[in-house]
Amino acid sequence: MARLKVTQVKSGIGGKQNQRDTLRTIGLKRIGDTAVKEDRPEIRGMLNTVSHLISVEEVD
Repeated sequence: MARLKVTQVKSGIGGKQNQRDTLRTIGLKRIGDTAVKEDRPEIRGMLNTVSHLISVEEVD
């Protein structure tokens, strides 16, 4: 199964509470943090919620 490398590029400050909670659930705490997650529908939904705060690339 593919994996996704997620990097936070913008701050969650000033965003909605659910967006800040989603960043923490993904494992991102500050700008520049990176997390590698499995490519699953639940994860895709979380990434869609904070798509304006992160960059995503596929990793083998």
